[in-house]
Amino acid sequence: MCEHHHHCEHEEKHEHCCENSFRPVKIAAAIVVFAIAFVPVFPEWLRIVMFLAAYIIAGGDVLFTAIKNIFKGDFFDENFLMGVATLGAFGIKEYPEAVMVMILYQIGEYFQHRAVEKSRRSVTELMDIRPDYANVEEKSGLVKKSPEEVKIGDVIVVAAGEKIPLDGVVIEGEASMDTSALTGESVPRKIAAGDEAVSGCINTNGLIKIQVTKEFGSSTVARILELVENAGSKKTKAENFITRFARYYTPAVVVAAVILAFLPPLLTGGGFSIWIERALTFLVISCPCALVISVPLGFFAGIGGASRCGILVKGSCYLEALANPDTVVFDKTGTLTKGVFSVTSVNPVDGVTEDELLRYTAMSENYSSHPIAQSLKRAFGKGINTESIRDVEELAGFGVRASVEGDEILAGNSKLMDKYSVVFEKAEESGTVVYTAKNRKYLGYIVISDVIKEDSPAAIKALKKLSVKTVMLTGDNPDTAEKTAEILGLDEYHAHLMPEDKVEKLEELIAKKQQNRSVIFVGDGINDAPVLTRADVGIAMGGLGSDAAIEAADAVIMDDSPSKIALAVSAARKTMSIVKQNIVFALLIKALFLILGAVGLMSMWGAVFADVGVTLLAVINSLRALQIKSLSPV
Repeated sequence: MCEHHHHCEHEEKHEHCCENSFRPVKIAAAIVVFAIAFVPVFPEWLRIVMFLAAYIIAGGDVLFTAIKNIFKGDFFDENFLMGVATLGAFGIKEYPEAVMVMILYQIGEYFQHRAVEKSRRSVTELMDIRPDYANVEEKSGLVKKSPEEVKIGDVIVVAAGEKIPLDGVVIEGEASMDTSALTGESVPRKIAAGDEAVSGCINTNGLIKIQVTKEFGSSTVARILELVENAGSKKTKAENFITRFARYYTPAVVVAAVILAFLPPLLTGGGFSIWIERALTFLVISCPCALVISVPLGFFAGIGGASRCGILVKGSCYLEALANPDTVVFDKTGTLTKGVFSVTSVNPVDGVTEDELLRYTAMSENYSSHPIAQSLKRAFGKGINTESIRDVEELAGFGVRASVEGDEILAGNSKLMDKYSVVFEKAEESGTVVYTAKNRKYLGYIVISDVIKEDSPAAIKALKKLSVKTVMLTGDNPDTAEKTAEILGLDEYHAHLMPEDKVEKLEELIAKKQQNRSVIFVGDGINDAPVLTRADVGIAMGGLGSDAAIEAADAVIMDDSPSKIALAVSAARKTMSIVKQNIVFALLIKALFLILGAVGLMSMWGAVFADVGVTLLAVINSLRALQIKSLSPV
């Protein structure tokens, strides 16, 4: 975001804020002058002057804004309607009504701004991750700088209780990080030298030194804040409807008011003043404040409520699509599974212990950097005496042959056993199977597989409860894919897919979906960018930071929990129902009061009460969208 734009935006917000804090003074002054004007001892002309003074104190800014907007070519806004209606009331000598309309209007505006501010504050508090300063290490000692001033390569010091201001790598010390502001997760995360430090986390204990790797503008915090601040710019159908509605509604109301003022007296030959008064009342009632304010506020609150749970939605249009999913498509590795290989079963033959089988296999694989070899060493979990390992021979596509403690050990796939004529029984298991033999005598096999995330089954169950179809796409072999799909209870799966095949499969699912429903794709974002972009809503398992994910996706689950997807759908549904309630409520009440105003059953005072009341109720209803924590995903 450019500096200038940010500055202007800041000034505008500041101006708005000051205006609202000054409003009670203005309202009080107008009420005092208005009350004095009723004192009967004053001559008529003085009372009119006082009413006029009270009117200008209360409504001067409304008239000023209306005139300013007319010059901008924006005629028909609520300021224009209020101005015309109240000046008209002055014209027909209804001075107290005109003043009271402005006073009530200002009271309504005050409360409504308070509500909007409350919502904004809740969102900013939830996303209270913007650091205020960075302690930069310089020759002279620690220097406090604004995060924007810190350069890549600078070393910053973060003490206990402080926020990490910029992304970087820990070069000294270790500490426990509170990541809840970013991920919605309360479990602390430990970091030590060599680990990545993500801005926005809070250091809960210990002192760490971090070498900065990204400038503030491109750090995690700045990008997340920008996402939340700009979330309103991607408009939904509901918001576009409001914009279009206002474009036609306001001129129609003004024309209707003119007809109401002049047609009945011309037809009946009656007096004009009663109809002009009705037309002016009609204008005051017609202000569409409730709609204009509550709909965007509802979406804003919904985005804030989701961010509270560690779900970042980049725009209200995605919230709308999230509320209506036909199918949720998952990538497998790193999304439904941890993407970490580990030993899932050790199966020795009779006469051999599990420990023995693991020890020989791990020792023979000791020098390999392959993830499978690493998982074997982790499972063995003891120190390996490397002196007793010699003549290690890696046989590409087969496995390893090594001399361990003077014995020949073979560890690899079934082809390796066949190559060395080892008599063994083939294991019927999914995952990677490592067979081991000692001096050509079979010892047993070990199964290594990618582990399913703890909450993946709950995620699928929750989506099924919301009657959403679940599909898994994976590059893995069909056996492993089938087993995973079976464990999780997925509706459909497709295996052996290259990234471009995934896009093709997604296209097929999009072609089959029901009308007005969406296809959501969930991936870990590294090689899923094309699929994330193609889906109606691309959700990245962002963890803390995959750049490709945050860029390509429309929503980011900050803590890698698949069950948050059902929560995101529930949150989006709640927000959409609140927005729809507001639209229907505001339009029905408006229509009722407009009819009452047109037939003279509603005074101008009542008109303003109606308008202020409807707006406040709609705003309060919108704020409910912030409360998403209570929604259980399962």
